Amino acid sequence: MLKKDEHKNRSTEDSLQPSTIPTPTQPVDPAVSLGDKLSAINLSNASVTSSSLASSKAAASSVATVAPIDDFDMNDMDDPLAGFEAQRSGIKDISLKEQFLNPTDANIESLQTLLAARIREGSGETLFEIGVEEDGAPMKLSDAEYETALTTVKIAAAAIGAEVAIMFEKNAGLSTGVPVAETKDKDTTAEPSLAPPTDVTDQPTYKTSYVMIRKTPKSVEELLELRVAVVGNVDAGKSTLLGVLTKGVLDDGRGKARVNLFRHKHEIDSGRTSSVGMEILGFDAKSVPVPTMSHGRNAPWDEICGKAAKVLSFIDLAGHERYLKTTVFGMTGCAPDFVMLMIGSNAGIVGMTKEHLGLSLALGVPVLVVITKIDMCPPNVLENTVKQLTKILKSAGCRKIPMFVKSHEDVVVTAGNFVSDRICPIFQVSNVTGEGLDLLKNFLNVLPISQKYNRDDPVEYQITDTFSVPFVGTVVSGVVMNGIVHAGDQLYLGPDGNGAFQMVTVKSIQRKRLNVPLACAGQSASFGLKKIRRSTIRKGMVMLDKETNPPPRGCREFEAEILVLYHSTTIGHKYQAMLHCGAVRQTARVLAMDKPDQILRTGDRATVRFQFLQPAYLKVGARLIFREGRTKGIGKVSKIVA
Repeated sequence: MLKKDEHKNRSTEDSLQPSTIPTPTQPVDPAVSLGDKLSAINLSNASVTSSSLASSKAAASSVATVAPIDDFDMNDMDDPLAGFEAQRSGIKDISLKEQFLNPTDANIESLQTLLAARIREGSGETLFEIGVEEDGAPMKLSDAEYETALTTVKIAAAAIGAEVAIMFEKNAGLSTGVPVAETKDKDTTAEPSLAPPTDVTDQPTYKTSYVMIRKTPKSVEELLELRVAVVGNVDAGKSTLLGVLTKGVLDDGRGKARVNLFRHKHEIDSGRTSSVGMEILGFDAKSVPVPTMSHGRNAPWDEICGKAAKVLSFIDLAGHERYLKTTVFGMTGCAPDFVMLMIGSNAGIVGMTKEHLGLSLALGVPVLVVITKIDMCPPNVLENTVKQLTKILKSAGCRKIPMFVKSHEDVVVTAGNFVSDRICPIFQVSNVTGEGLDLLKNFLNVLPISQKYNRDDPVEYQITDTFSVPFVGTVVSGVVMNGIVHAGDQLYLGPDGNGAFQMVTVKSIQRKRLNVPLACAGQSASFGLKKIRRSTIRKGMVMLDKETNPPPRGCREFEAEILVLYHSTTIGHKYQAMLHCGAVRQTARVLAMDKPDQILRTGDRATVRFQFLQPAYLKVGARLIFREGRTKGIGKVSKIVA
């Protein structure tokens, strides 16, 4: 499966080369929908691709079997499509349309197998398109046939413990000369055609839709989780937007929505975030946001997670330059799946906005942009902000394709293609009037789950914070990068000041303030540890599998391939800078480099040997960022020396 995904990603990137983008000499209809734009740059919808792949594998309904509801576990990491080719051998293919419109026991069973495979492939959910065959041909469903198909999908989903929610519906014309598309949100005109004009009112139409099929979690440990880092310049409205999204109330224009997010008194007084804040937004299996108010008060996290099937954890980071070190640590240590870059429409791209965008690009994290305060911004200023943003995203440094999301069709198409590093969705919202918030919420609901974590690898847990809880003892919080941790497991903890690791026992595990028996790769969790003092643990330490062989050791010296983004003069021997690599954040010194003159300037690339002041745990291939004042550099660890 990895090879298939890699091939798909390579083909996607190839299809996004600038040569495929229409040039000014080519006629482009400005009213064409976002889906047509993506087709123009030869970018296939990820959900459609997965649907076509999976549907082709599930055609043998007479042989295909589906696991009973009690046995269906979305944590099963086996290849969900394994054995499908053997099932298809010698058996006549059954079209999806026939399975939809002829809901026999065999067809329902085949659909169950298809949906179960798609849900496992999507780590608990899948965006499914009704009305299109595996080869992309339309099913030509009338309204009555569409309702039958939708009912069949719901029956098959219910049999495997999943719910179906309609994300978007549309009617499309069947004419060969003039394609017609009518959406709920806006009318779109057809692309120019050489066919003779026809009366579109007489054209037959068919119905298609995107539906979200999401597994209902049996327990909290099956809860889907996405981490979204919220960055942007000071006064861009980061905390206010999170307050509106997570608390369910609009802002009054004077900071009412952000007060509940602040952790310190000086933050309330100044209105500026100075620490790493955490907020959650939950969606149930039917894609409905979980209420955040309970009996006139803010609902606690455990209550929200008890009702949710998918939770988005927002990492509220500081926008002021003086807190940049905290922001960089939140971006590297908390392992966000996506970055939400906030831009005030009235201020434009100023201050730390470019810095945060560059940080996201250096870490390889997909970025979505939210332009705020559109209710108070003059139209000409908003237009200038949009032009400035588009110019930066298309520049050689970013090489992003800006996609302005203005309808629910744009939401589902863009979210399905957001796994590509080239796509950058752009939203325009107002926290006071609520304009654009429904599109942003819907987009967050359909965002795909990250597939970069492996539960079969040995355990690796990065510590981002430590606590001392009365009657509990020492508690550490962080992200499980690999493997599965159970309560009662023994793990290596370190490195200490001498680079050694010690054995500790995980007494208890919590996710989103709920006790759970285990935590899996990709999940953020807190561990209660037995018989260890908080003073012996620091941020940046890791917990590793006890079966690690040879026993782990911390490193002081390592080599990295780096690129100097900016430095006012030169970097030479014994130069020191703050280095960020995952949860590791400490000063490193330059010992040597492969340059003949032993000097680095802006734009130079080199292999550099660094030395930490304290031992740290690093892995070959890990991304790193180093900075000191205005000096910035990025790179990858290439070798562990000692």
